[in-house]
Amino acid sequence: MALTSARIRALNAVYETGSFSAAAKRLEISQPSAAQLVRDLERDFAVQLFDRRGNGLNPTALCQRLYAVTAGMQERESEATRILMQHRELKEGQLRIGLGNSMPGMTYIGAFQRAYPGVQVQVEMGSWSRILNAVVDQRVDVAILPDVPDDGRFRRQVCLNQGVVALVHPNHALARRQAVSCRELANHHLIFRSAGSSTQRVVDKAFRSVDLTPRPAMILDTRDGVFEAVANNLGIGFMWEHGSSRQDQIRKLSVLEMADKRPEYVFALQNRSSVMVNLFFDVLKIS
Repeated sequence: MALTSARIRALNAVYETGSFSAAAKRLEISQPSAAQLVRDLERDFAVQLFDRRGNGLNPTALCQRLYAVTAGMQERESEATRILMQHRELKEGQLRIGLGNSMPGMTYIGAFQRAYPGVQVQVEMGSWSRILNAVVDQRVDVAILPDVPDDGRFRRQVCLNQGVVALVHPNHALARRQAVSCRELANHHLIFRSAGSSTQRVVDKAFRSVDLTPRPAMILDTRDGVFEAVANNLGIGFMWEHGSSRQDQIRKLSVLEMADKRPEYVFALQNRSSVMVNLFFDVLKIS
């Protein structure tokens, strides 16, 4: 006589669904197999677990007692399977991350890799619109951006608040300033980002607030390009204040019209939860 896990699963599935066919569908086996597992259990222990009335199956009092004991075993089996699967994922898995800026994302990636060194991290970088679309199109599992829409599609969590600053070369006329206004900036060569940049949206809004529409000297499609242009004293650029960890002598100036802090989010699709994504969110909480 054997009370195997397969027989217990069949018994509980029939109890919960009320039929062999529904139980078989849940267990992903054939209907005759589900029925045979229950019949074998009844035969080996000389008991009746269900009253057969037409097409219906009504659990006996003995079946109800047995289910009360074995239902918890199923939950523990499922939990054990989840633990084993998670362990395998943490040794062999991959997490795809989208970044609008190298920082603060690289900080959190570093913390994640220290906690889970077996996981391979694949990073896609690009403009705000590109990375948002990468999440929607499922090219990446999780991403970090400012101004993530609160529209129900995304699970999101604030990782920091930051504003946009002006970048100037150390030899620039404004290099000794701590803060400047948009009106002052408009008198100098400006370096803008291309359409789709969250930084540029903030810059455009700030200049519009003082009725200015300056014509930039250069338009670049990457933040690294902006940084290099400023490093070569080609004009004043803009970036999120914590958007890079570069330590060169480029000065970051506060801009009066861009001083408001905006939240930066870690986010993922609401309906695409996974072990890796959950662990990345967990690392964020303790970083």
